[in-house]
Amino acid sequence: MNSGKYVYPFEQGDKSMKSLLGGKGANLAEMTGIGLPVPPGFIITTEACNKYLEKDEGLWPELTEEILDNLKLLEDETGRGFGSEEPLLISVRSGAVISMPGMMDTVLNLGLNQSTVESLARETGDRRFALDCYRRFIQMFADVVLNVKHYNFENILTETRKRNKVRTDAELGESDLEKIVEDFLDIVRKETGNDFPQDPQTQLFLAVEAVFKSWNTPRAVVYRKANRIPDNLGTAVNIQAMVFGNLGEDSGTGVAFTRNPSTGEPKLYGEYLLNAQGEDVVAGTRTPRPLEELENDLPEVYRQFVDACETLEKHYRNIQDIEFTIERGRLYMLQTRTGKTTASAAVRIGVDMVREELISKTEALQRIDPEQLEHLLHCRFDPGADMEPIGSGLPASPGAASGKVVFDADRAEEMARQGEKVILVRPETTPDDIHGIIAAEGILTSRGGMTSHAAVVARGMGKPCVCGCDDLKIELGRGLFYVNDVEYSEGEIISIDGTSGKVYLGAGPLIEPQFSEEFYQIMSWSDEIRRLKVRANADTPDDARRAVEMGAQGIGLCRTEHMFMAADRIPVVRKMILASNLEEREAVLDELMPMQQEDFKGILKEMVGKPVTVRLLDPPLHEFLPDKEELMLEVDRLQRENGDSSELREKETLLKKVQSLSEYNPMLGHRGCRLGLVYPEIYRMQVRALLLAAYELLDEGVAAEQLQPEIMIPLVGHREEMEQMKKLVDDTASEVFAEQDRQLPYLVGTMIELPRACLVADQLAGSASFFSFGTNDLTQTTLGYSRDDSEGKFLPFYLQQKVLKVNPFVEIDREGVGRLIEIAIEKGRSVNSNLKIGICGEHGGDPASIEFFHAVGLEYVSCSPYRLPIARLAAARATFS
Repeated sequence: MNSGKYVYPFEQGDKSMKSLLGGKGANLAEMTGIGLPVPPGFIITTEACNKYLEKDEGLWPELTEEILDNLKLLEDETGRGFGSEEPLLISVRSGAVISMPGMMDTVLNLGLNQSTVESLARETGDRRFALDCYRRFIQMFADVVLNVKHYNFENILTETRKRNKVRTDAELGESDLEKIVEDFLDIVRKETGNDFPQDPQTQLFLAVEAVFKSWNTPRAVVYRKANRIPDNLGTAVNIQAMVFGNLGEDSGTGVAFTRNPSTGEPKLYGEYLLNAQGEDVVAGTRTPRPLEELENDLPEVYRQFVDACETLEKHYRNIQDIEFTIERGRLYMLQTRTGKTTASAAVRIGVDMVREELISKTEALQRIDPEQLEHLLHCRFDPGADMEPIGSGLPASPGAASGKVVFDADRAEEMARQGEKVILVRPETTPDDIHGIIAAEGILTSRGGMTSHAAVVARGMGKPCVCGCDDLKIELGRGLFYVNDVEYSEGEIISIDGTSGKVYLGAGPLIEPQFSEEFYQIMSWSDEIRRLKVRANADTPDDARRAVEMGAQGIGLCRTEHMFMAADRIPVVRKMILASNLEEREAVLDELMPMQQEDFKGILKEMVGKPVTVRLLDPPLHEFLPDKEELMLEVDRLQRENGDSSELREKETLLKKVQSLSEYNPMLGHRGCRLGLVYPEIYRMQVRALLLAAYELLDEGVAAEQLQPEIMIPLVGHREEMEQMKKLVDDTASEVFAEQDRQLPYLVGTMIELPRACLVADQLAGSASFFSFGTNDLTQTTLGYSRDDSEGKFLPFYLQQKVLKVNPFVEIDREGVGRLIEIAIEKGRSVNSNLKIGICGEHGGDPASIEFFHAVGLEYVSCSPYRLPIARLAAARATFS
């Protein structure tokens, strides 16, 4: 509840006030409280931001009065005046509750104007420095507050550097900067129709409004959507006395991590620039130097900084991402926050900190985002491949990627939407490129370092990134790029290795990832803690083998139809479908059975000692036949060209069968148990094949109790369907047992994928030993959404307009589908207390859905083999919620 207070000095806050003061403000207050050197300042709360955005009426009088009161306190503390002869200059920075690096706006050196710039020059005895601060302020303020495009100013800087034959802005002289300031002011006048604001108070209030508004910029909205950050949190605004890293060679600025954010190595890692301000490091406009070189430049400052980093990591008990400035040999801490790392680094840091007794196993598991583990499953280039690098840069984010070179974020997004793989190549990225970064396979920049925008965002997303590739020269206007003076065109396919920093021409061959000792430790701790069992969806022996390697405790879904799709089997399956009577069909099924038996044997063998749930044939038969439109065209061609008569008759017969099996809505048509009831011989063949496969393994010495086949009937909605299908399975099993003169344990259950099945679950549980929720179809039939149609049509609009909070095919719809699942569990177990219940839809690999499945009491989740590590960790974390 709001107390009427919207502004807090640093001394009045601490890290527990993050939701009110934002992450940056709460941590600045915390660092102040523990005695670290922090420039003084105050924080405008997230509540003020939300009120501003809600009312849309500008800053209100009570807020501006609070800001000015705190500004007066800042003047008193610093001994400076805002707009006076000894000018107080301030920074105005955003500070979201959940870190959103680079997504919102910052203004530095606020308070400068035509008068105070001269005051600053007299006070410091360095007019060049004062003019440098002023030109930075004009450029940043105009970009952030006045919406004057950044490139207008960059073009002038570039032309001035060329004219003076220098590489960096730091090499420009006083007269150059004086002219640049005049040109910048002219640009503002030309682009906005007004003079650059000279009143510091006006500058301040305009900047505060701009930071508030930056919460809803397209890049911030895209970032929140990609990272599932709520839209209603708002941003705080941090107002802080400026300290200057651009006062000469005894001044500087930098960014550091208390551990390596790419590898997790427990070693200070970062970059700095002397005679520079903060945006120079993160913006990528200058390539910074490794942090360890600071020990040679400013040894005492380096020692103080190392001590401060150790203090912060022990205080927060987590990796810290720190911004600092050095002003004339004095160190100031400007920010600390939990560092964004790669998945492999997060895993190593978690394990190392447990071993260092900084955190517990539970805390380590809570800190690793299960989704982040997917990044560990990325491939890398085959080291044995004949690949010669054409250039190299900094290994900013590990992993390997290939794709077409694209210079523009909008075009990258469009091409990716059309299914093309792209590498976003830029001089440096900015927050406005976020949608292109999300769409790209990887990022390559010619400028910037390991803590540049591209590097930080790519690491957070698990995308390969190479930064600061000096060999790369880009001509955006001509659609060309040069690597070591060799010309290439936009659209060229390249490969980047974010682990080594190398760039290659063409697409490189990829190999499977390898897991670290720390990864296996995290999995082991997860397995100790979780209650939910984790199975895999696997249709082949290779899938099953991979699943076991990934920690599967069984197979939750083996889709038998996938076995029919092999090239050598499709002709046999089609013969079965085209059979004109039962006798013909059974003859073809006899031909198919050894193939199914071989598949089942391979899967059961890989899963010895673990349950294997085999779903009997589910899709409609026409899916195994050629496309109707293509067949019609082929028949028409043969008729027109007087083609081979026997081929024509064959195609015409096939077309008639396709047409007879064609359905308007096949998802709700002749499929699942309906197929088994009409063609029971198909299901009988599959049951025989599965049991005979098990007997083969018995003959090879596998113990009967080590074989756990579970036969699943799909798409059941009525008691009678379940009972008849169970009788078919049991009768077939009895025949096999009689032939083999021995019995084998097995279970019969059903896939719950219809709302009616949930509502009559008590009736189904009378003959079912297990339920497995097929949440893909259950979501479609509950919501009335066709997944294939909705995701390409209205679903993106629903998400954008917040009709839906999340995609229900990705995260379970708790209120609708979830409620049906709860009803089915309650009803099913009221009849059969030993009923085994799991889920085998894609939601089985989604962390948010797994939390729900844990809460409602399922026994297992099943997902694709590559989602297993995610599911194992998510199942462990679900026990904490």
